Amino acid sequence: MSTTIAGTLAAHPVFAEFPARNFVTASGVAIFHVKTARVVLCYHTRDKYWFLPKGRRDAGESSTRAAEREGFEESGYRNRLLPLPIQHRQPQAAATDPVYNVIEPVWTSLLPQSRRTQYLLHWYIAETLPPALEASMGPPPASREYQEPPAYPQELLLRERIDAEPPGYEPVKYENTGVDSEEALYASELVPVQEAISKLGRSSMAEVVLIGWDRIQARLLAEGRSTSSYDAKT
Repeated sequence: MSTTIAGTLAAHPVFAEFPARNFVTASGVAIFHVKTARVVLCYHTRDKYWFLPKGRRDAGESSTRAAEREGFEESGYRNRLLPLPIQHRQPQAAATDPVYNVIEPVWTSLLPQSRRTQYLLHWYIAETLPPALEASMGPPPASREYQEPPAYPQELLLRERIDAEPPGYEPVKYENTGVDSEEALYASELVPVQEAISKLGRSSMAEVVLIGWDRIQARLLAEGRSTSSYDAKT
């Protein structure tokens, strides 16, 4: 095993096989408000701990959509996944120009759910929605059916996206977005990145925040702008 940034032990590759009835896939997400260097944290009001939103994907649902949906349901913040310069091992489609900013899991956890069931959790990085997009989507429907936001435009520079956001804008947070009695116990807020890492402790969720923020800065630097150019609340 190797030790990662937050002190989490990264496991060696393993051999394992599971039939569908003994296997669960899930998605989690770190949702950043990049302009103010904050990330969404959830808080369990009964059990008193901080965490990032996550949950099982629905049958037939993609892992990426599940990440955005779980992020919204558990935190109340709409979000969309961010293409970032992630270090990964996936091949690129043939006959295409190199793609440096991609949407891929930044971390994967294998957790035993029971004596017979394996839980596989992919962690993604997202951003809160721009004001105009948030306004165009309107309030969540009374049916509680999830509304998937449009994807991040491939041609949009992240620095241009941030510069277009009015100073002092606060991302919209919706109340009562949880889908069951357990999620009704969750509170959430935007927390400065370093404070969030401290609250999450030596955990894989702290790793996700660290990696996500590092990759956001890497994209901004590649575009010729560092996060220090913004009024970051660190």
